[in-house]
Amino acid sequence: MKNVKKIVVAMLLFVAVTSFVNAQSKVAHINVSELLQQMPEMIAAQAELKQLQETYRADIQGAMTEFQNKATLYQNESTAKSREENEKRALELQEIQKNIEGVEQEAMKDMQNKQAQLFAPISDRAKAAIEKVAAAQGFDYVIDASQGGGLIVARGKDLLPEVKVELGF
Repeated sequence: MKNVKKIVVAMLLFVAVTSFVNAQSKVAHINVSELLQQMPEMIAAQAELKQLQETYRADIQGAMTEFQNKATLYQNESTAKSREENEKRALELQEIQKNIEGVEQEAMKDMQNKQAQLFAPISDRAKAAIEKVAAAQGFDYVIDASQGGGLIVARGKDLLPEVKVELGF
């Protein structure tokens, strides 16, 4: 029974100390997604990615049009060709289609790599600015207020305006 009382007292002290420490902490929030979307570097990076995507799309669309034209031609000529010739043409079309799929996959991979390459320094710069503003204003915690960021109540100070000033926009 004495051990139970000691454990209960220890737990109460732990809860009291934890509550006191938490009461002393300053908490702020910022919508990181909104910040990133408003950064001029992010806008430029997104424009560059869109241009790259359009280039890939045009290349792939051209290859698809060429494939469809060839398939139509082969189908129209199939009655005048031998069985062996038609089988060779079918294999050729399968190979072309396989190549197009490979180009599509390579384009997707390249787009993902380019996005990571462009976005990483922007994210790092935003994080550094958030940390600097939070430290200057004495905040112990900064919670991401983005959708799905886990924030339920946003009554703390919003650092978005100060971080935008720190970043120069």
